[in-house]
Amino acid sequence: MDWEKTALRVGAAAIATALLMRLLGGGGAFVTRALTSPEFTAAIVYMETGRLVKPVVETAPVVLQETTAPVQTQTEPEATEGNALPVFGTDDAKQIKINNVAGYKANVKNLLKQPLKWNLKGDKPTVLILHSHATEGYKGTSGYRSKSKAKNMVAIGAELKTLLEKEGIGVVHDKTLHDSPSYNDAYYNARESIQKYLNKYPSIQLVLDLHRDAVTDEDGKQTGVAIKVGKTATAQLMLVVGTDAGGMSHPNWEKNMALAVKLNAQLERNTPGICRPISFRTQRFNQDLSPGALIVEVGAAGNTQKEALAAAKLLGQAVIDLAGGTG
Repeated sequence: MDWEKTALRVGAAAIATALLMRLLGGGGAFVTRALTSPEFTAAIVYMETGRLVKPVVETAPVVLQETTAPVQTQTEPEATEGNALPVFGTDDAKQIKINNVAGYKANVKNLLKQPLKWNLKGDKPTVLILHSHATEGYKGTSGYRSKSKAKNMVAIGAELKTLLEKEGIGVVHDKTLHDSPSYNDAYYNARESIQKYLNKYPSIQLVLDLHRDAVTDEDGKQTGVAIKVGKTATAQLMLVVGTDAGGMSHPNWEKNMALAVKLNAQLERNTPGICRPISFRTQRFNQDLSPGALIVEVGAAGNTQKEALAAAKLLGQAVIDLAGGTG
């Protein structure tokens, strides 16, 4: 008997049972959401077949609108005298858009006001970069995937690591191809890696899971999401925040969202138009492991790697700007 698979099936059964118990006391809207949640579906499939299935992550339809954003210097933060930390206000909140699939309310103004209390600079690692879907590639790769770490998401992570380390930020970059050979096991594999690094380096405060999105045009063809920064075509960035709406424990989601809106605000201060709406989801995406965990979608399959690397530089600068926290 395979005790590990048996234990996983018992766990899946427990999740499904818990969801059904909640259904008995919930309203009609909750019933619909729970029954259609990807976690519930994955649990049922596992109990019936013993097969681990990665919950389907829906991509909200996005219409590509290439805009021109001039190169801008960082907007001076609203700060009290003697305080150099960024302080975000109403104008910043107006720039933040949220694609709310989770169904929870997120008060952007209040989240922006919550101080970010950390210091990413120092001798110890404070940032973990990894890739749950490491083989994702860009325009020109076969099937928009590649096992070459020079052509897939690992290359984007390497660029970000270099930028942060130049500013005295300690970075651990996990280059594991978590989605190879099994795409379905990607998040399970990534979870083990995250837990390993958090245990080894308790100083880690920011966990960035870098992906690239998949966006299709009206003809079903993969397209890119980009803006012009000066004369440079740059892929857009999208932050993804998970919740417990799908029924899985996730006590950190509000802290994750508070971080996401601040990073989004800083990115928009530096480069207006660089961010797509924050994707607020029902899945937890391993973000329950840290209050400083986010997924960042760097462009889409139709972007070039050059455009994605340009976006990585802008992401790095925003993290550097927030390295001392916020006021």
